[in-house]
Amino acid sequence: MPETTAIKDDPVTAPRPRPGILEIAPYVGGESAVPGRDRVIKLASNESALGPSPAAVAAMAAAAGTMHRYPDGHCTDLRRALADRHGLDPDRIVCGAGSDELISLLCRAYAGPGDQVLYSRHGFLMYPISARTVGAEPVAAPERDLIADVDALLARVTKHTRLLFLANPNNPTGTYLTSDALERLRAGLPERVVLVLDAAYDEYVDRPDYQAGERLVETCPNVVVTRTFSKIYGLGGVRLGWAYAPAAVADVLNRIRNPFNVSSPAQQAGIAALSDQAFVDRARHHNVTWRAWTTDALRGLGLQVGDSVCNFVLVRFPAADGRDAAAADAFLKDRGIIVRRMDAYGLPDALRISIGLAEEMQACVAALTEFVG
Repeated sequence: MPETTAIKDDPVTAPRPRPGILEIAPYVGGESAVPGRDRVIKLASNESALGPSPAAVAAMAAAAGTMHRYPDGHCTDLRRALADRHGLDPDRIVCGAGSDELISLLCRAYAGPGDQVLYSRHGFLMYPISARTVGAEPVAAPERDLIADVDALLARVTKHTRLLFLANPNNPTGTYLTSDALERLRAGLPERVVLVLDAAYDEYVDRPDYQAGERLVETCPNVVVTRTFSKIYGLGGVRLGWAYAPAAVADVLNRIRNPFNVSSPAQQAGIAALSDQAFVDRARHHNVTWRAWTTDALRGLGLQVGDSVCNFVLVRFPAADGRDAAAADAFLKDRGIIVRRMDAYGLPDALRISIGLAEEMQACVAALTEFVG
């Protein structure tokens, strides 16, 4: 046999990614394990405390026998189910592998080198990451009291702005903009700028002055709403999201998405989850109860806890050595409790704590009581 020569990487001739790619800090999800512990309490990723509906689990199991078949590339039945549930036009719905994929597709479709993508300072990390992957410049607008500031966002719109991403309600702050504020933001934007309202936590909100934004989509040519099954529906592991967009934007997204971007099991699980609204109501009630309990308990320890409308709370710690957020995180991990550090979001003094089961929240509060005491 002929001898083979090992190929050595030459930094001069090796393949080089497009400029800016190596400047991206990869997204790091919430941790799931603690070394040396077989069982942990995971409160790091805003997952549903009750998990998925039994109907969704059964639907996925039933779909396993036909996994050799390609899925419906148009997600026809799922889009119909979403349209029926929310009173929408199914032709304006685009499904994706989580709302993350749809965020990425929007950047691919509407931004590129020389363009700017605007977002709120403590918004979801995937906005600046997705902007950089297409060569666009991410621009962060400051917030006011951890709430997106309409005036600050509009002040940073330039001739180069192509997209504005707004998580509403916002992760990790748990705050939201009212319907009136959204209307004012939309009215202040040039129509060439796509306003993307990321409503991943919509189902948890019970405030009368809140709207996800679908009605804006139907009256404005430049508004898109993204939604997900990862939160209250408990389907984070199957990667399923959707967008509601003007017909022209939906057409663009359908042109550039992968042809079979949502698996058959995911589609079936989504349809089944939508049909089990009683389970969703139980998840919502559980969250309201234990979010309030956790907020009150942690405030009783002297910690600063914001008013969240989501399935998590943002807890801020003093700067004193041994009492700060890093020390609290280490203390919790030592007891097998995983929460989320917020350094990457520009909040190094904070931990984000997802609302879990009753016994998990009690254990977390007990551990922080020991830490503070």
